[in-house]
Formats: sequence, structure tokens, C-alpha cells
Amino acid sequence: MHGIVRVMSHRDAGISQRFGAHLRLPEITSSISRDDGQPPPTAHTLIGVVAIGRNEGERLRRCLESVRHDATCVVYVDSGSSDASVAVGRQLADSVVELDLTIPFTAARARNEGFRRLMEVGSAVNYVFFVDGDCEVVGGFLQKARAYLDSNPEFAAVWGLRRERCPEKSVYNLLCDIEWQEYPVGETKWFGGDVMIRVPALKLVQGYNPQLICGEEPELAIRLRQADWRIWRLNEPMTLHDAAMFRFDQWWKRMMRGGYGFAQGAVLHGAPPELLGVVESRRALVWGLGIPLIILVTSPILGWWSLLVLLAYPLQIMRLTLSHQKLSVRERLLRAGALVCSKFPETLGYLRYRADHYRNVRSKLIEYK
Repeated sequence: MHGIVRVMSHRDAGISQRFGAHLRLPEITSSISRDDGQPPPTAHTLIGVVAIGRNEGERLRRCLESVRHDATCVVYVDSGSSDASVAVGRQLADSVVELDLTIPFTAARARNEGFRRLMEVGSAVNYVFFVDGDCEVVGGFLQKARAYLDSNPEFAAVWGLRRERCPEKSVYNLLCDIEWQEYPVGETKWFGGDVMIRVPALKLVQGYNPQLICGEEPELAIRLRQADWRIWRLNEPMTLHDAAMFRFDQWWKRMMRGGYGFAQGAVLHGAPPELLGVVESRRALVWGLGIPLIILVTSPILGWWSLLVLLAYPLQIMRLTLSHQKLSVRERLLRAGALVCSKFPETLGYLRYRADHYRNVRSKLIEYK
């Protein structure tokens, strides 16, 4: 029964110790058995759902209605909504967790709190599906994900295809939809915010790291793989996401948050073989900081000729456009332009993290909606 019944190895026992130098993971299993074996076999493995959200409105209703009939237990975690989200959660979920906002909020913390509650009210579940409150789960996906985990005990997590609900409503929604399509299928090293995870595996690595304001999913995926679990992405529709991005400043903040996450990832897992966030951080610094600095330094010597360095940006856009043939010409141009322009907010996010890390302060969540 490889992957199901396992003994805590020396490698597993050192996971928390290795990461404790920078970020300490709290014990999320205080009310959960540390027995890492799968619950006794049943004729029908059970699924629990943890949905997280804040002021999602109708999006949350669609989210909870899409899972309530396919899950044994649904927990909704609210992070200080001022709309009717809590009332919707109480109507459609089996349990609602309202986070204590005196403690800094992160999506990772919300997922951990939801998992705790799930273990209290739905302790018989074998798998937990985490979903963002702005996503609607495609009918049948939970059963397909469960079937995959049932048949492949060496895999800890399975996820699927996410698409944007309304890509036609804004350029920024369309960019999100393009981003979702670029993730590979098959065995992967990481997963996104919507994912089904085997309960014993999640207990083993003590859940998400609540100190990460973003990028908590690939960080958890690394710890799962280091504990000898594997991850699979089904080539099946999983969720419809509603980014609701209609302004440039929303896109800018989302990219800035990404740069912050790259820097955090590089601190935690930047060493080989993972190199989490290292390449992305270097790209951001080269294009978002390096080239402007070259112009600034050379301008006293070369004068206006130093501005020729700016040609690197349109040339890079052209290269990225020609290197991606699966999209329409318009989509390729938008993608390429966004990738190049995103390096400026990513650089700001990176520098913000480095400043926070140097001052030993914890950043507030960078929200874009």
C-alpha cells in the first residue's frame, strides 16, 4: 500500500525544522490524529470541501451551490466580509468559520482554519477539496478527482483545468484566462488554489504556511513532494473563475503580489533543486530594474543614445509573440505585452518583500479586488 500507510521518515521529520529558519508552521493538527494512515477502506471515499472568500457576493453562492451536493461536508471560511457572504455560507455550507481579524489574514491561514473545522464536523472525509469563493466547480469534477486518488495511492493531490468565466468583459480577465491555459497537464510539481488533497498527506506536512501572503500553493506542493507524494493535473474542466478585474490598478496589484510571492518562495525554497521563485525574480529584476538602471548610469556618457536600450522591450514583446502559436494574434500580443510590463510591478513586489524581510516585519495582504 505504497503512499497510503507510511512511517514518518527522517526526511519527513525534518521538514518543519528546515523551514523554521525563516517561517515557522503552526501545528494545525492539535485536534487531529497524527496517525498518517488512510482511514479504513469504505465502499465510497468521502470528500470534504473548504471554500474561502471575502465579499464574493453572488460568486460565493455559485461556488457553494456547485459543491454542496457532491461533498459530504462543506466548510466556508469568511475573512471579514461586509456583504451577505456569511449569511450565504450559513445557508449553503455545513459550517462557517469567521476569522479573527486581529490576526493577520492570509488565504493560507483561511484554508488551514477551514481544514481544522472540517476535521471537527466531517472527520470521516478522506479527501479535501480547497476552492476559492470566486470559483464555480464544474459538475462531475469532484467525482473524477476522487476516482483518480482512489486509483493512484501514491498521489497526494489532484487538480484540473481552470478557466475564466467572462474573459470577454475586460483585457485583464482575458489575461487571466490565458494564464490558466498555460499550466501543464499530467504530473506536475505544484498546483493552484483549487485542488483536492488526500487528508493524511495534508496532516503529514501540517497544511499551508499561513505566513505567506501569496504563493502558498506551490510552497505546500514542494513539502508534499519532499515527503514522497506526487501531484497530478487532470485534463478535465475543474472550475470557472471570476477575476472581476476591470481596471489597470487591479492588474498592477496582482502582478505586484506575484513579485512578492516570488521573493518569498526564493527565500524558502530557492536552493536547488526547487529554485522556487528564483528564475521569476531574476527576470523581474532584469527587466523591471536592470534596464532602467543601465539607462540611468549610461545617460551622462551616451546622452540620448542610452535610450536605445529601451528597444529591448518591444523586441522582447515580439519574441514572446512569435514563440507562442496556440493563441490568436491578438491574444499573443496581449500576453507578450503583459508579460513584459508585469516586470515593473513584480520588481516593486520583490523589493517590498526584501525590505520587509530585512526589517523583520510581516506585510499586509496585497489585494486586487
